[in-house]
Amino acid sequence: MSTTESPSLFNNLETLSTRELLTGINSVDQTVPLAVAKALPQIEALVEATVARLRDGGRLFYIGAGTSGRLGILDASECPPTFGVPQGLVIGLIAGGDTAIRKAVENAEDDTEQAWRDLQAYDISEKDILVGIAASGRTPYVIGGLQQARQQGIATGCIVCNAGSAVAAAAEFPVEVVTGPEFLTGSTRMKAGTAQKLVLNMLTTATMIRLGRVKGNKMVDMQLSNHKLVDRGERMLMDELGIAQPEAAALLKQHGSVRAALEARQNS
Repeated sequence: MSTTESPSLFNNLETLSTRELLTGINSVDQTVPLAVAKALPQIEALVEATVARLRDGGRLFYIGAGTSGRLGILDASECPPTFGVPQGLVIGLIAGGDTAIRKAVENAEDDTEQAWRDLQAYDISEKDILVGIAASGRTPYVIGGLQQARQQGIATGCIVCNAGSAVAAAAEFPVEVVTGPEFLTGSTRMKAGTAQKLVLNMLTTATMIRLGRVKGNKMVDMQLSNHKLVDRGERMLMDELGIAQPEAAALLKQHGSVRAALEARQNS
């Protein structure tokens, strides 16, 4: 039995009050960042490998099933608006296809060949890097995809929440965040899912910073796709250039991005 599926430290949950349930969940959640901290050297290696591939024109792929697959898709979908990168630079794939994003697809994760078929639809190549996400570390969809990618000379990583798993063995750059038993036994959308989200945040944020997609601590390449983000862009220009809102708004409208507006003003 994997550690994520070991019996919970809490028993008879149905007898607890709402406050006791929330206190228990919160107490075990606090162990997650500490588990992530222990994996920082592995995360560093995966980030460095990812930066190298993307810098040379490659892409970052995620594969996973259930919660793990959905988290990969979430991370991939947030990269273009946050960092201004093109759609398709970071790609998330889930066992069972897009239907499985909202509704579980039975047995989809048990096919060891399907992930590679899914990846081939995107012409994955040696320039790219593939990261498998699997809380238990034993999902056949993920194992098969990593194994076949590695046979083709593609760099591989993973994010798992057990030590010594088959998924980690299949990856060149494994990240093992050992989160231990869940508050609700086997419900890996909880601690394990939180750990995976934290690592994904680190992976793409650190990668994009290393690739020059951030200035200072600001998202200067973000897409100005709604009023909130336009307002944020204006405030960035006001802070960086010491100008009033009307001038910032005019600059942003003229140049189309915070970075372009900053560079134009600095070069004038």
